[in-house]
Amino acid sequence: MSDAAVPTGSRAGLRATPGDTTGGDRVGADGGLGRCTLAVLTAGVRQPSATALLADRLADATVRALRRSGMTVRLVGVELRPYATALADAMVTGQVPPELARVVDSVTGADGLIAVTPTFAGSYAGLFKSFFDVLDRRALIGMPVLLGATGGSVRHSLVIEYAMRPLLSYFYAVIAPTGVFAAPGDLAERTRVAEQGDAPHTGVDAAADRLADRIDRAAGEMAELVVTAMPRETARNRGAVGARARDAAASL
Repeated sequence: MSDAAVPTGSRAGLRATPGDTTGGDRVGADGGLGRCTLAVLTAGVRQPSATALLADRLADATVRALRRSGMTVRLVGVELRPYATALADAMVTGQVPPELARVVDSVTGADGLIAVTPTFAGSYAGLFKSFFDVLDRRALIGMPVLLGATGGSVRHSLVIEYAMRPLLSYFYAVIAPTGVFAAPGDLAERTRVAEQGDAPHTGVDAAADRLADRIDRAAGEMAELVVTAMPRETARNRGAVGARARDAAASL
């Protein structure tokens, strides 16, 4: 189980709320191919968390890649932690409360989804799974998705392949080939001496560099999926479907 606190000096945890159009310098200039919205879904349980830090880095890299394609990008950040009780109620009653329905719509109505979870007991967090349990199976059809996970050890690095990827495939999402897993050492800041180029990289620096390379590769793949995805009018219709969470289950 891991959602370790973020290394000192990070800016993780600075998430937008559903419907937030802010994002500082992340929002691209008008023009180019058009506009797109990225939803960034995190299931971290601590404040701040390594999961939020990884999500921020994936979002930043994806925005940069989309800008290079001429896209204007709007980020919508969704932290699931504040909705844990609402998700549990929806699972039990089959009814989605309005505040949770708005979160569902903000995710299912986006042009792409970055989904990041901590690893608990060898799999995704229950909080992460609970969100997808309240979605209609048609809610993410054709949605470009970039997957990320954090864990206490690299031994959990396959969680993306054996747990997360099958889950999103069930919803017929279009998943970026490269997923990104980060262990605590991967997220540590590079040493000052290595940054200055005065000494060989340490093991921590090498791990940070490998993670950065993987993030850039995954972000490039995600950007290509978003650019070539279906028109967003279809996504808006899909978002309306997503809000009808668990109606059929409630009648069983």
